[in-house]
Amino acid sequence: MTQGELNIVTGAFGYTGRYITRLLLGRAGAAGGAPGRGATVPSARVRTLTGHPDRPNPFGSAVEALPFDFADPQALVEHLRGATALYNTYWIRFNRGEASFGRAVENSRILIRAAVAAGVRRFVHISVTNPSEDSPFPYFRGKAFVERAIKESGLSYAIVRPTVLFGGEDILINNIAWLLRRLPVFGVFGKGDYRIQPVHVEDVAALAVAMADRAKDIVVDAVGPEAHTFNELVMLIRRQIGSGARIIHAPPALALAAGAVLGRVVRDVVITRDEIGGLMANLLVSDKPPTCPTRFSEWLRDHAGELGARYRSELQRHYR
Repeated sequence: MTQGELNIVTGAFGYTGRYITRLLLGRAGAAGGAPGRGATVPSARVRTLTGHPDRPNPFGSAVEALPFDFADPQALVEHLRGATALYNTYWIRFNRGEASFGRAVENSRILIRAAVAAGVRRFVHISVTNPSEDSPFPYFRGKAFVERAIKESGLSYAIVRPTVLFGGEDILINNIAWLLRRLPVFGVFGKGDYRIQPVHVEDVAALAVAMADRAKDIVVDAVGPEAHTFNELVMLIRRQIGSGARIIHAPPALALAAGAVLGRVVRDVVITRDEIGGLMANLLVSDKPPTCPTRFSEWLRDHAGELGARYRSELQRHYR
């Protein structure tokens, strides 16, 4: 990467995209916090395509924000033209209104075709571990369809497959801690013996930026060095934050129903069927060697006081 190259990040105001953007800018002060760990890059031109162009820009004039208008593919081509690398974090966590997994797949295909037409040199895509076109879970199935579209596009690509992210403004692990802090009981789906391999968001950002400089097409799992059973993960968080919540085991359907009730209280979608199913099917763990250095247990020890201190809403972040 050289000074002045144009890098485009979809969703730089979101979560993963924000950390990629911080790292690309090469300065900690762009939006608060530190750039990605273990990587230093020169300052670069960064543009974002966002579904929320009217929101306050946390990067100020350092990042140009343009609308993510899938209904106008030619405008999308012009927004992408001249880009050395496109970092794609676009996806949805669940169906809501007109935002569906089917629509997300089609929008991703529009973006891929626009990248081809614009002559984008390198397409770096944030996917998920263990996607499959045969998956019973639309989230993982849709991710696989997008991966195939990238591979068949003729673009030079890197596909980065994270598991569950933690650190900074993460939602899922933060909200486990939030529930443990506030409820007398915490329900674990089934036996809780399925495994999870959390990965730090800064490590994922650093891996994505490193993959942009490769010439070879590559698919790489973004996974941390520790894998826990879900029981172990919950107990670890419970112990570190000093929670007195009782851990119980519940059938997945009952846990999903309880999550729906809680969701009405916090005005959010707390957990989805795909997330429970993917977790219990051991899809959030990798059989590949770890690619990211941060150990969740060590990070948790250092950040226990802030984890779960407040609830983080998916609907607030992306839909309101």
